[in-house]
Amino acid sequence: MTGAPRQSEPTEPARIQAIRAGLLCRCPNCGKGRLFAGFLKVVPTCAICGFDFARLNTGDGAAIFVMQIAGGLVVFTALFVEIAYSPPMWLHLVVFLPLVLGLSLGLMRPGKGVMIALQMRNRAGQASRHD
Repeated sequence: MTGAPRQSEPTEPARIQAIRAGLLCRCPNCGKGRLFAGFLKVVPTCAICGFDFARLNTGDGAAIFVMQIAGGLVVFTALFVEIAYSPPMWLHLVVFLPLVLGLSLGLMRPGKGVMIALQMRNRAGQASRHD
């Protein structure tokens, strides 16, 4: 042991930071710039760091996960309520249709942000003939 402090190599930021930025709808590269220009329209480049989002495309990936999560929660909750309390059908419609709509819309932006962050973190882009 020499007692001298070892120089450590610079490391990449923690992998969770990109996912956290995606959940907050911020640029996964810098964590500060806006990720969306509209409800689900991704900005072409980050206004802060200049990261190009043109090559990242999640398609319908986020929608699939959101449908699974929202649908599973609402269906199993409705089933539990039906078995436990047997409310009238109109009550199911009044409670569970707005719940599935709210969950779907509420989870869509963070879900798409996480999908973009995961694509960026894993260096995934559009496949081409040269890949």
